[in-house]
Amino acid sequence: MAGVSTDSKHRSTAGYVAFTYRDFRYHAAFRFLSGAAMQIQNVGVGWYLYTETKSAWALGFAGLASFIPSLVFALFTGHVADNFNRRIVVWLAFLTCGLSSLILTVLITTGLFSTWPIYLCLILTGAGRSFGNPAGNAITPLLVPREQLSNAISWYSISMQTATISGPALGGLLYFFGPTAVFSAATLGFLAAAVCESMIRTSTRPDDRPRQKINWETLSAGLRFIYRKPELFGAITLDLVAVLFGGATSLLPIVAQDILQTDPFGLGLLRSAPAVGAIAMAAALAYFPLKSKVGKKLLLAVAIYGFATIAFGLSTSMLLSLGFLALMGAGNSLSVVIRHTMVQIETPDEMRGRVAAVNSIFTGTSNDLGDFESGAVAALIGVGPAIVFGGAATILCAILWGRLFPALRDRDTLLGKSPH
Repeated sequence: MAGVSTDSKHRSTAGYVAFTYRDFRYHAAFRFLSGAAMQIQNVGVGWYLYTETKSAWALGFAGLASFIPSLVFALFTGHVADNFNRRIVVWLAFLTCGLSSLILTVLITTGLFSTWPIYLCLILTGAGRSFGNPAGNAITPLLVPREQLSNAISWYSISMQTATISGPALGGLLYFFGPTAVFSAATLGFLAAAVCESMIRTSTRPDDRPRQKINWETLSAGLRFIYRKPELFGAITLDLVAVLFGGATSLLPIVAQDILQTDPFGLGLLRSAPAVGAIAMAAALAYFPLKSKVGKKLLLAVAIYGFATIAFGLSTSMLLSLGFLALMGAGNSLSVVIRHTMVQIETPDEMRGRVAAVNSIFTGTSNDLGDFESGAVAALIGVGPAIVFGGAATILCAILWGRLFPALRDRDTLLGKSPH
């Protein structure tokens, strides 16, 4: 398998499988803990900011603060992931996230409210994630056989979505003990995640090729690679525009307080609901893998996400809102598994860090930029209309992308030819 360390090639087949799957479990634990910590912190920041400011703009700027480092460091983080030990990069990155949460804990404990120090902490968290996510994604194909990569991504999705269910609910419960408890829990979660990643023993160093110099040619290689593959470029940009317009999570503190009249625990349930649908979809895909028409199913998943977003924007019922959020999560989970598997399958190991960095800027950080867009539009036209507008725009994007990228629309199977 591409990317397997030289030492591991001398192990027996049975020993090799046991070796890689042990590390697979550590990596899954890292994803769960880091995801839960991130969700706990998001609940705490969102509720605290809106309670203190009553401003949709404040929530939007929180998303923008998280997005800025990913934009600034996007190409450089991919170069780091492809030229340095990926495990160590991830470990340092999420220690940085833990430091950010620790500073937030100290700031909130002082009781001296100011938005700017909070935004600076979110920038620090964003910087950690911008380095950690590409390196972490590039590690995944090294831990399982290629033919089981789609299944592994489904299980990783389950791990992340479980974190997205438990994290917000736990954050909402902890908020009854005060915001200090919330940010302290996030700090511990990030630190525990870093410990799990440090326990991986599969080699995650670059192979024996010379370390590449930093120049525009090497930094932009991931972007050029994706652009030359219409299926990948279409899938990644579709996620960008869908999340940019359809992301409503930043507005959940407003929906919880002003529309549904609920408390911090209710906000936690709302933030957990998409993960309930997502984990159900990921579990179904783990046992019943996609075998055909994956391009059309990707477009359908994005359209379902848009329809559910519109329905959520029109809802004034807690139960209906939870159901529509769960449907949004199911649609998003299906699109994530298809897109991530395509990217991992089509990318050679020496390019995975840089391609993952581009994928991260187009997809993962679009959540943060989408939060800013949602907050800005909500401040101008209101929360409900902003959510409905985003859902309608997402559906239109799914239709348009089906026409602009026929290679993506007509893709039949997930597994393509090996890049080697």
